[in-house]
Amino acid sequence: MKFSEIPYQRPQVEELKEQLTSLTERLRAAADYAQAKAVFLEREQVCNALTTAQTLVSIRHSIDTRDAFYDEEMKFWNAVSPELQEYEQAWTAAMLACPFREQFAEEYGKVYFTNAEIALKTFSPDIIAELQQENDLTQAYEKLLASAQIPFEGNTYTISQMTPFKRDADDARRLAAWKAEGQWYKEHQAELDDLYDRLVKLRDAMGKKLGYGGYTELGYYRMARNCYTKADIEAFRAAVVKYVVPVATEFYKAQAKRLGKAFPLDFADGALRFRSGNPEPCGTAEDILAHGKRFYEELSPETGEFFNTLLENELMDVLSTEGKSGGGYCTELAAYQVPFIFANFNGTQGDVEVVTHEAGHAFAYWLNRDRVPSETAWPGMEGCEVHSMSMEFFAWPWAEGFFGKDTLKFKYSHLAGALTFIPYGTMVDHFQHIVYEQPQLTPAERHAVWKELMGVYTPWMKLDGEIPFYGEGEHWQRQHHIYSLPFYYIDYCLAQTVSLQFWERMLKDFDAAWACYMTYTKMGGSKLFTELLAEAGLDTPFEETCLRKVCEAASQWLESVDLEEIK
Repeated sequence: MKFSEIPYQRPQVEELKEQLTSLTERLRAAADYAQAKAVFLEREQVCNALTTAQTLVSIRHSIDTRDAFYDEEMKFWNAVSPELQEYEQAWTAAMLACPFREQFAEEYGKVYFTNAEIALKTFSPDIIAELQQENDLTQAYEKLLASAQIPFEGNTYTISQMTPFKRDADDARRLAAWKAEGQWYKEHQAELDDLYDRLVKLRDAMGKKLGYGGYTELGYYRMARNCYTKADIEAFRAAVVKYVVPVATEFYKAQAKRLGKAFPLDFADGALRFRSGNPEPCGTAEDILAHGKRFYEELSPETGEFFNTLLENELMDVLSTEGKSGGGYCTELAAYQVPFIFANFNGTQGDVEVVTHEAGHAFAYWLNRDRVPSETAWPGMEGCEVHSMSMEFFAWPWAEGFFGKDTLKFKYSHLAGALTFIPYGTMVDHFQHIVYEQPQLTPAERHAVWKELMGVYTPWMKLDGEIPFYGEGEHWQRQHHIYSLPFYYIDYCLAQTVSLQFWERMLKDFDAAWACYMTYTKMGGSKLFTELLAEAGLDTPFEETCLRKVCEAASQWLESVDLEEIK
């Protein structure tokens, strides 16, 4: 079925609650495993239909945040979802206490129960009101960013549409674009400060209501951290500072020299990789998708079938339009067993990375779409990001069809970007730990924390105030994960470390690397993150030597490139 044809109907909430209650009671009353399993599978169908309805609303709302119908439906789900968590928790408790638990674990895996035990720690009816408020505040943040109309060169643009100007090779134009966008954020900073302040205090209150010292412990449980701890993350952060930051600093020094700019760089100059301009796709959005089709068809039979299914069923919305939410994501419509990709093409290198990154997520779901329960189609978020970030690298042999004469420029920029992203992403995580450990901080004090962390993780960036918002070190407010998905961002950094292992293997033996990727991906969420890595023969990012080795390999490749060929 095409995406535009998928029907939506708001559920009858009271009837749904009665149905969910009945299913839980029937599970508790089951006389044997066969009866319990029948109830389990029946509930799977009910919940797949429910989550599909909610996801459908979320997608259609993000495609056009101005649509009054889906805006109201988002408000409905913002209110109802926390209420339904009470019924989800009752089912989870019944499953954990089920006398047939061992038989369920044998057939459907132990991870389901590991995550169920964690889920019980994330909710109580006492925090329903706070969860509803949290949903409303995050939606307000997303709508604020989607509403941006930035005046520039006689026209107005959305945040996503400003990106090409912010990477323009002309120094004056690029700086003007950064100033224009920064000014928009500055004009809305009071609202941004207020939204985040309310979110922090709200989450802190939820953590305390559930018996924790604050939000951090609750946040880890909400992210379903099931095989590593806060101490492991702290060790990873230390390794990033030790190994990645020095390499990234040298990279940016070389960039400053290429551009004829002073080091450290301001934000406008940091965005330009080469004096001749950043790599650009050699075609239209349609051309990118057409070459994406070729890439996936040639990569493997599985990827070819998958990508053609997306194209034929309108399961991608990639053009940047007015009223559309920013960024990109992949999700699934479980009742139809298909993924969906949302993005904002803007004529930059990122357009190609959508076709690889988000499609990496989508392909992973496609391979695991038949898993029961449906939650085990996906591993944890760090495991999911391995799918996407690694797929970006597997597209390298097809890069010329995407970038033409800019192919080498793209590969250099892509690998350098992968490496230098890790300190930034780690900084986002460190910032959030400080914020939730000190929820009483004022907005000004939070900005000061970010500026201090920039000196540790991104010493190549200059704070001089010339560019509003950015030059003042307040740009964390454009990172929507900080508002809507606390503690998520470190997952990208862990996954990037793994993806660089795939990149290194790919250069030596592409087929063997792809076989390793398929081994990893086909397991879905049937194992813990560390178990997935071990099963696929990959190093864990929590070993200090892992970061050191990928840093050395990436920096050696970057140093081997003859930049005279690029200009």
